[in-house]
Amino acid sequence: MTVNTCFEQGPIRPPSEARSLLIRPTRNCPWNKCAFCHTYKGTRFELRPVEEIKRDIDTVRALADEIGELSWKLGQGGKVNDAVVSYVFGNEGYFGDTFRHVAAWLYFGGTTAFLQDADTLIMKTDDLVDVLRYLREKFPAIERVTSYCRSRTAGHKSVEDLRRIREAGLVRIHVGLESGCDEVLRFIRKGASAADHVKGGKRIVEAGISLCEYVMPGIGGRQWSREHAVETARVLNEINPDHIRLRTLSVRRGTALHETMAEGGFEPLGDEEILHEIRLFIETLDGIRSRIVSDHILNLLEELEGNLPEEKDRLLGLIDRYFALPETDRLIFRLGRRKGIYRSLDDLSEEGTYRQLEQAVERYQREEPGKLDRDLDRVRQSFI
Repeated sequence: MTVNTCFEQGPIRPPSEARSLLIRPTRNCPWNKCAFCHTYKGTRFELRPVEEIKRDIDTVRALADEIGELSWKLGQGGKVNDAVVSYVFGNEGYFGDTFRHVAAWLYFGGTTAFLQDADTLIMKTDDLVDVLRYLREKFPAIERVTSYCRSRTAGHKSVEDLRRIREAGLVRIHVGLESGCDEVLRFIRKGASAADHVKGGKRIVEAGISLCEYVMPGIGGRQWSREHAVETARVLNEINPDHIRLRTLSVRRGTALHETMAEGGFEPLGDEEILHEIRLFIETLDGIRSRIVSDHILNLLEELEGNLPEEKDRLLGLIDRYFALPETDRLIFRLGRRKGIYRSLDDLSEEGTYRQLEQAVERYQREEPGKLDRDLDRVRQSFI
């Protein structure tokens, strides 16, 4: 067995693609100037040759076949089940990272793939279509292929090109909108305007590709919080994406935004200020049929998920329910959330956990009032 055969993988993928096969047609980010981003710092963007990408797909095919053979040797009849995955991950020193990745992918069904890195659609349309078709040829069971894309890149593709890409197998595009406010977009060096976001987003939707737009609550800071919420909602009202995913700002060390903040040029919002901003944002969304998703530890209310317009009142009610809690309970919830204990407001009803967190809050308040609030904000800023 050639268990240490490797294929190239990039550094990130959306949380929703945790069970997807990762294929890397491009390296790094062609823009790489966003003030809040550290992911591709110090790297150079590269388009990988199509034949090189195909060799990676061939490697995945070979690894998948070897995993099937391993299953037969383990008496599992070719199935990639608990026994096979336990064996692979239990022998970490023998099986390489990519072998384990393919095994896990097959274990979870082997039906989804994600194309890395930051902007796959910057490839020539013919090249991307060729790669997509080859991937589908080698893995006919794949049902969904998705990728990241910049709004300006999508805006430079014709609707016909985007339709060709969809027909070749790319069914969803993830776009980092961040904000629809031009002042904020200039401040964070996004390299796209609100008009660019609208143009690119509407072309993706018109081409019949599922669109997931990422919004970054807090990115406007205290100066532009209201404008960020209202203008971002306005842009999304024009686009009408399938999904709107919330990714609360985390100011990472080593980024331009962190330097600006250290110099006093950016005043970040606290958890509750960001939640007020999110409420205004949701309240301003109108006339669209999108699903709001809050699936990230950075977000205070993970349960803030639902379909528009029918669940809009319920989403706003969740935020109102949080603010209706006594101040101590809000601190307890924030502490539990940042410790990874709480995932919904109903978790506050678990008495044993509540008492432990309550005691921790009381100790903080005895030592120095307000320190816990500051520490919780620092913990949030430390998350990726």
